[in-house]
Amino acid sequence: MTTIKNGDTVKVHYTGKLDDGTVFDSSSGRDPLEFTLGTQSVIAGFENGVVGLGVGEKRTISIAPEEGYGQYTTELVATVNRSQLPANLKPAPGMVLQSDSPQGPLKFMVTEVEGDQITLDGNHPLAGKRLRFDLEIVAITSP
Repeated sequence: MTTIKNGDTVKVHYTGKLDDGTVFDSSSGRDPLEFTLGTQSVIAGFENGVVGLGVGEKRTISIAPEEGYGQYTTELVATVNRSQLPANLKPAPGMVLQSDSPQGPLKFMVTEVEGDQITLDGNHPLAGKRLRFDLEIVAITSP
């Protein structure tokens, strides 16, 4: 049986859950996720979790924040004055804003609006969380 190794292109159905069982993403009802191992197109823990599996195999993996979206970093939270945002923007909690930087675009979620003060969080929404994925390997293509 062929098993997944670095450089292989993999198709996998998945359901991602938090420790409390909340589903945050799933390929259910969609095409399976396709990625190539070693290209860092998915989080490290996901890549590591499929290595050695074959077509039709199922596995539940647990991914620590370090192999997921990193630890939650308070340095990525800032409060800005409304005047620093475009005049026509009506910020509201949950809104995602984008800013350009020398490293490329950065995304921030508005977490609080209090008068003229807007709190922005640059952490990934899953930062600091342990992730659990139920996986089923659908296809493996070797280079």
